[in-house]
Amino acid sequence: MQDITSSTPDLRAYVTGNTGFLILNRPDRRNAVTAAMWAGMPEIMTRLAAEPNVRVVLITGAGEEAFASGADITEFARNRGDASQARAYEARNEAALASIRGAGLPVIAMIHGFCIGGGLAIALACDLRIAAETAVFALPPAKLGLAYPLSGLRDLLGAVSTATAKDLLFTGRRVAADEALRLGLVNRVVEASNLAATADAICAEIGGNAPLSLLAAKRAVAAISATTIPQEQVDELSLLSDACFSSADYTEGRQAFLEKRKPNFRGI
Repeated sequence: MQDITSSTPDLRAYVTGNTGFLILNRPDRRNAVTAAMWAGMPEIMTRLAAEPNVRVVLITGAGEEAFASGADITEFARNRGDASQARAYEARNEAALASIRGAGLPVIAMIHGFCIGGGLAIALACDLRIAAETAVFALPPAKLGLAYPLSGLRDLLGAVSTATAKDLLFTGRRVAADEALRLGLVNRVVEASNLAATADAICAEIGGNAPLSLLAAKRAVAAISATTIPQEQVDELSLLSDACFSSADYTEGRQAFLEKRKPNFRGI
């Protein structure tokens, strides 16, 4: 095993055979993703992709409870307190997700336990998602008063139908692994005890294929699936996102989450 240096102990990376591993490493916090973790992902993905023997990258969470339970909400008041801070925070997130999405080799998410919010965004940025039967998924921005990033919505709509995306975003409900498979959120569901072995087998199968063919396929699928949004719509969506992060409801959503109570949203 060859370790890859990380800028934060909350991200661990190493290479074994033809597989590069990126581990979200905060098991005591269900791998909630910090700003430092978002910031550290692009460099790790670049280094893994540059390793001459690596043919596939696998992303997973440390411990038994979660792939990732979302972005660390305890940082939101400091890093995402208003629209201006939120834009800077989202730029960091987007760079992390883009490094996964744009890697020149296949990236697989191995999902166990909670895969919520920002955790699901990481999984959706991957090319394939393999889940344990015990995995649980959700997109809860509406329960927190924030707006989901545009690039994340593209990834979501690359996996599920428009109607399903609206269901998940409007309700913020939790989805069990078997329903996630039916909806298209994941590619395969296996017994929890067989998750690592299944992921290893898939990595080995992909790793034995021609790297240039894999790259051509990944880039071609991305190009064909791409949707161009007019700039005026991007601007409008940015304003709507800013309105969420500047609202009293966003403050209420954060506070309610930390206090473990139901938020009282007023639309202001």
